[in-house]
Amino acid sequence: MKKLSVFMGGTCAGSTWRDELVEKLDTTKVDAFNPVVEDWTPECQAVEDEHKANDDVVLFVLTPESKSIYSWVEVALAAARDPERTVICVLPERNGQAYEGHELKAVTKAVKDIKGLGVPVFGNLGELSSYLNERAQKQTNNNKR
Repeated sequence: MKKLSVFMGGTCAGSTWRDELVEKLDTTKVDAFNPVVEDWTPECQAVEDEHKANDDVVLFVLTPESKSIYSWVEVALAAARDPERTVICVLPERNGQAYEGHELKAVTKAVKDIKGLGVPVFGNLGELSSYLNERAQKQTNNNKR
């Protein structure tokens, strides 16, 4: 049985969202790839790029923990290029940090535009994990036919 492959991109910055999400996934049906490594090398980047190009789902979880805009760039590119495989989750508050003022307005507008492309957007890890588990179950059912 082929598992649903999920690339887990988005906020790094020491965030624990990846571990929390994996705990909620049915790992008998979902294979989640965590690209975060201690030593970022060109080989690691090549593996990440391979997953982004080939996994069933290209997921980005975005939180205010990150001060880098690169994840937002990745989301925009993925959503425009392949909205069927792209999924995002925006956590506006995380570990005592929150998007505020102009940041929150920009995030809200970006989410609206991304949704307009047909990309599924979630606001918490519970809803996200339910969606991924259901999608994996549908894939399992389709593979049995």
